[in-house]
Parts: sequence; C-alpha cells; structure tokens
Amino acid sequence: MDNCKNCTTAITGKYCSNCGQPAQLKRIDAHYILHEIEHVLHFERGILYTMRELLLQPGKNIRAYLSENRSRLVKPILFIVMSSVIYTLVSHFFHIEDGYINYTEVKESSITVMFGWIQSHYGYANIIMGVFIAGWLKLFFRKYNYNLFEIVILLCFLIGMGMLMLTLGALIEGITKISMMKSFTVVIIAYTVWAIGQFFDKKKPLSYIKAFFSYMLGLLTFGIAIVFLGIAIDLIFKK
Repeated sequence: MDNCKNCTTAITGKYCSNCGQPAQLKRIDAHYILHEIEHVLHFERGILYTMRELLLQPGKNIRAYLSENRSRLVKPILFIVMSSVIYTLVSHFFHIEDGYINYTEVKESSITVMFGWIQSHYGYANIIMGVFIAGWLKLFFRKYNYNLFEIVILLCFLIGMGMLMLTLGALIEGITKISMMKSFTVVIIAYTVWAIGQFFDKKKPLSYIKAFFSYMLGLLTFGIAIVFLGIAIDLIFKK
C-alpha cells in the first residue's frame, strides 16, 4: 500500500480517497498536452461553451454558477486571464495598441509607467478594475443578497467577454485597416450593462441604469486611484 504524494493518505486504488490525486501520475508528453488543450476548449465545459452561454444568457448562467452548478463554465479567473491573453496576442500581431484604456503623456512619470503596465497586462489589470466596479455595484445593488466576492466573479466573466469582443474588433481592424476599437468599446459597455441588469433583475429598467453608473464610476475611480498612486510614488521618491 502506497501513500498519496499530495496528502500522505494511504491509497488502496487508482486514486486517493481523500484528495483525488492519481496513485501514479502519467508522464507529460504530446498526448498529455493535447488532452489539456482539448479539456480547455471542450464545448460542453470549456471556453467555447462559456462564451456562448455568457453571450446569450449571462445573468441566468452566472447566477447558476454562483448557487447551483460550477462545472458547466470555465473558472472565472482562468476565463478572464485567457481572454486577455488572446486579446494581447491578436493586438500585438496586428500592432494595435489602443484598447479601452489609453493614456499618453510627454513627461515620464510613475503614472505613465502604471498605465503602460495596464495596457500591457490587461488580464491582471482587469481583475483589479473589476474590484472597483464591484464596489459600486455592491453599493447600488445593496438590497440584493450578493457579497463583494460574488460580484467580482460576475465581473470576471463579463470583463472576459469584453476582452474577447475587443479581440474581434482588433482582428477586424487588423485585416481591414478600418478603425474599430472605439466602436467595439461602446459595444462592450452596452453588453456589460445589459448583462449586469440581467443578473440582478432583468425586468426592472432601474437595474440597467444602476449597472451603467456602477460600471462608469468603477472605471473612473480606478483611473483616479492610479493617478493618485502615481503622484504619491513620485513625491516619495523625489524626497
């Protein structure tokens, strides 16, 4: 009888009864890599299925993820990082630098450095930005029984979809040379507002109004926080 290499529990079969770790790990080879890629892209529980469900019924599917079934959709953090990586690859391939955040300044400062980092690392920046938007959503929809972490999960899914839409805009712009990013930014905002309204209460027009202001205030406060943080860093290092 062997012990599990993960939790040291005695193993009597092919898998650990405590943590589920296989008794013997398969060697990583070409078959393993292809299996992992297929697992991520699998229609039933992968990114394609998640994209379809979030496009058609975002509110219903995210509510189900939070309270009923967490195996049908891709994990929210993985989804937002994957979608951001896809956008980054496409935008760099076609040399498209303008996303939904664009900040330029002649003078080099901590502010420009941080906004430059945001433009180069949309995946991580989106998660941080989502926290700001989530704070406003929690304030505007405080009567609903969702905590801040559940609202962040909602936004991970929606911002991930926004990044995929932005990817489509970058792809079209790269092929046709027609500026599309600003138009797709409007589409992303409209989709996000609609999806948030669907999530909380799709029958109330006020839900969509609250969603719009929460989204815009979240972006605004995120930008202001970056500016103040940059100013504070410059003041500290100048001393």
